[in-house]
Amino acid sequence: MITLDILLVFIAIVFILYSLYMEVFGPAFTFLVAILFLGVFGVLKPAEILEGFGNEQVAIILMLLLIGDVIRKTAIIERVFDRLFRNAKSFRGFQTRMMVIVAGFSMVLNNTPLVAVMMPYVDNWCKRNNYSVSKFLIPLSYAAILGGSVTLIGTSTNLIVNGMLVEQKLDNLKELNMFDFAYAGLPMVIIGTLYVVFFGHKLLPGKEKPATQPRQGYREYLVPSRVRNDSGYIGKVLNDTDLKTIKGLKLAAYQRNGKNLRFNTDDIIIEADDILLFQGDNEQFAELLHSGPGLVVPEVGMLSKSKQPEVTEIIVSQNSNLIGNKLRNIKFRAKYDAAVLAIHRNGEQLRTDIQNEELHSGDILLVYAGESFDSLTKGSRDFYFLSRLRDFVKIEKWKITLLIVSTLVAIILSSLHIKGGLFFGLMVVLMMSLLFRVTTPKELPKGIDYDLALIIVMSLALGTAMIKTGTAELIADTLLTVFQPMGNVGALFGVYLITTVLAAYITNKAAVGIIFPIAIVMADNLDLATPLPFVLTVAYASAANFMTPHGYQTNLMVYGPGKYTFKDFFKIGAPLTFLYMITTVLILSLVYNLF
Repeated sequence: MITLDILLVFIAIVFILYSLYMEVFGPAFTFLVAILFLGVFGVLKPAEILEGFGNEQVAIILMLLLIGDVIRKTAIIERVFDRLFRNAKSFRGFQTRMMVIVAGFSMVLNNTPLVAVMMPYVDNWCKRNNYSVSKFLIPLSYAAILGGSVTLIGTSTNLIVNGMLVEQKLDNLKELNMFDFAYAGLPMVIIGTLYVVFFGHKLLPGKEKPATQPRQGYREYLVPSRVRNDSGYIGKVLNDTDLKTIKGLKLAAYQRNGKNLRFNTDDIIIEADDILLFQGDNEQFAELLHSGPGLVVPEVGMLSKSKQPEVTEIIVSQNSNLIGNKLRNIKFRAKYDAAVLAIHRNGEQLRTDIQNEELHSGDILLVYAGESFDSLTKGSRDFYFLSRLRDFVKIEKWKITLLIVSTLVAIILSSLHIKGGLFFGLMVVLMMSLLFRVTTPKELPKGIDYDLALIIVMSLALGTAMIKTGTAELIADTLLTVFQPMGNVGALFGVYLITTVLAAYITNKAAVGIIFPIAIVMADNLDLATPLPFVLTVAYASAANFMTPHGYQTNLMVYGPGKYTFKDFFKIGAPLTFLYMITTVLILSLVYNLF
């Protein structure tokens, strides 16, 4: 029987799915509105909504992110990569090492900052060795996802699932252990790596050795330049100048008084304030901006007088405060001492007036940076650097070693089932990073992802509402009616399939929040000795997301830089998703006697 409370929960779920799919609101605000709706109508009490803030797993997730951010700002990972990849010159050699090493790091480090550190390294390596970067960035993201699914702390979704499990206070399963995920996660690291290295890379765009296209790994942008009032070009016929191919840039459009002119004709006489739109890559624009041949880029302004200017590329992060705001309103130059020259979105250069363009997550911005850019962006979570390796904080080796060893000790304490071991261990690591000045009290809080914390807490509240109202049981009974004829294994397949589809096209956090309580009820209705296989299935299906760029943050990070399309992700990701589903369900069914 569908009660009023169940109907209200369904309305909240539909709102969440619609808002996230149509991008009406951001994930954090979407969950907040849905839970407040349930609170106003009495489905949830204030104490039930706020209970998640006291959940140990929420604090652990935030501390792991902080530690990952501290490690990312040191040179340790970059040094390790440089040493391990120093002799890798071949396509397959570099790709194999990259996937194995990144997957290994992802087992103990958050995969988002890891990919953020690795992306500029891959980009520079491809340029040095004349390979297309599009052959490496999806494998980079997949390696991080595969490795993160092996341990409890490898990805935030695993910790969210554990947090929701702790909230349930079940008699037969209190919480997940560090390596409960390794049964299926570790074999899938091997299978996934072999799949990408020997088969998957053939499905990716780009040539492995672009002999005829030496700048294959570069992204092209469209940047407007204005003819200066004192320019030597004024009064000359366009075709008699070098402007069509200046500094290797291609003239893409010619504008006067806001109107495009046909610049292939012989009758265009160059006038002051004419706008020339040049097409090229970031390094070519750097030469143009630094030489200034009678042209000026309007957005640069006084930054052109900087002593050490630099043209670089940045990627708008998934939780950036810049998302949804127009460049004109952000006041980017005043805030960061840098000017945005052009925007690359979904593999294409934007031809619109970028100052009136609302920024999206995954956008690549071509930036002309002044002297204070590095100091003003230090610790920022609004974007990641792509086309260069940032200057790392110089920390003594013994301090870095101590930080890493203490983190590993905290992980070992957790694996030994010492109550509160991981929580207190991570607290000690953060205190040590402050005590030995690896970071500062001012810089450390900048790594906190408040949006993620809010999403987790609201997801816990949604799970509580679904179970207490009977919504989870109603949906579970319906799913069992469909999948139970195929037995317990069929039910497990059903949970995996629904979770992975929701995670791919909505978000993995939403998938966990909605499906976890249903999976718990399904396991109970099947009279299983433990709900663990269903719990792990939800974790795997939500984290191992390969089919769409928006399904997982690392996929979105590489989406624009690799000039990928949705089709590219689906072509290589769908078979890998199928492999992961088959492997996961079969291994869990064997380990927990579901046959």
